[in-house]
Amino acid sequence: MERFQLFDLMGELQLYGMKAAFDEIMATAVKRQHEPQRIIGDLLTAEINEKQARSIKYQLTIAKLPLAKDLDDFQFDGTPINETLVRDLAGGGFIAEQRNAVLIGGTGTGKTHLAIAIGRSCIRSGARGRFYNVVDLVNRLEAEARNARKGRLADHLTRMDFVVLDELGYLPFAQSGGQLLFHLISRLYERTSIIVTTNLAFGEWPSVFTDAKMTTALLDRLTHHCDIIETGNDSWRFKSRADDHTTTRARAVSATLTSSDAASATARTRRTRGSKLDADRGSNLQAD
Repeated sequence: MERFQLFDLMGELQLYGMKAAFDEIMATAVKRQHEPQRIIGDLLTAEINEKQARSIKYQLTIAKLPLAKDLDDFQFDGTPINETLVRDLAGGGFIAEQRNAVLIGGTGTGKTHLAIAIGRSCIRSGARGRFYNVVDLVNRLEAEARNARKGRLADHLTRMDFVVLDELGYLPFAQSGGQLLFHLISRLYERTSIIVTTNLAFGEWPSVFTDAKMTTALLDRLTHHCDIIETGNDSWRFKSRADDHTTTRARAVSATLTSSDAASATARTRRTRGSKLDADRGSNLQAD
């Protein structure tokens, strides 16, 4: 059978990975005199790899992650962030255990970066996820309720492995929106893992949801199985820009003065009772 005929059959069967790798595999097989079984195995492996790559690309697309951020892009030095815990979360084990994660800290301290990086790592390992800005999500829930479609988004998200709720507390929303968000989190409880980023200590959450009892119930669900990551209050983005600026200035001075110079750990650390965040909760919540 001619090569073009084989390619036509591969295309008809949607064996795109096999088709793309065919010439290279056959050339290697001829050169090294591979057995037919080895050639077939190599072609099938190429097809599987290509399908996995397409699946990951598709899942990254539907996750709606706003930026392509990875842990290798993040500078942990000089921050209070528990790098071991972050990398443990990026391994995806918290999803299998139906655990949640809350990243708490000031503006610019890297919460969203870390949440995205954890999500991307989990998706590469085969998980399905979805990213939402909290205000956008509340607006969508309210629109759903107005159009008599209440609960449909929750049904969809319970089939996800994780959901990122970004920037809780940055902008206020109506009490009705807080109630809808509460009901959504209750639906996801022990079904879909939740990653929350917020600039508010737990004791300040009633200011967002306006109902103290409802907030306590929400925190009970969210923190029942939960890892807490404190990112501090010093802006990581500002520090990174300052460091870059300092480095640039230092290089310029050096060039002037010397013109001849060519100048995943496996341990899990969890914050439980005793952290300043627990003192702020305003209720007798437990992280486990």
